[in-house]
Amino acid sequence: IETNASSVPDKDVGSIVVIVATDAPLLPHQLKRLAKRVSLGIGKLGGIASDSSGDIFLAFSTANISNKTSTIKVAEFLSNEEINPLFDATIQCVEEAIINSLIAAETIVGFGGVRADAISHDDVIKILKKYNRLNDGTQ
Repeated sequence: IETNASSVPDKDVGSIVVIVATDAPLLPHQLKRLAKRVSLGIGKLGGIASDSSGDIFLAFSTANISNKTSTIKVAEFLSNEEINPLFDATIQCVEEAIINSLIAAETIVGFGGVRADAISHDDVIKILKKYNRLNDGTQ
């Protein structure tokens, strides 16, 4: 496998925390599968999950929450065969959340004067178009 050395960051580029919340009735193993799809949304925008990255992905459902004090619980859940649309939605939501955070970002100065400059909305659009990452509704 050959790589373009200039496209691979020479240092850690940070971490990302993604929390997926749904009202779909899912079991714990299904939520784990949903959380695993987060990396696909990140990858669509060029994220590579670098070696020292501390990425964290969590998923939870608000379905089946009950205040009943009965010792017998009843849970409704989607069958595994019906979960694919949620996988697709998770990937799309993560991708959109990252783009939204880029557009809404403001320049900040952190500890020791470390500065992170915001990217203009127009520049974000240009970059997304350049790398064919912008779905403008024509596809």
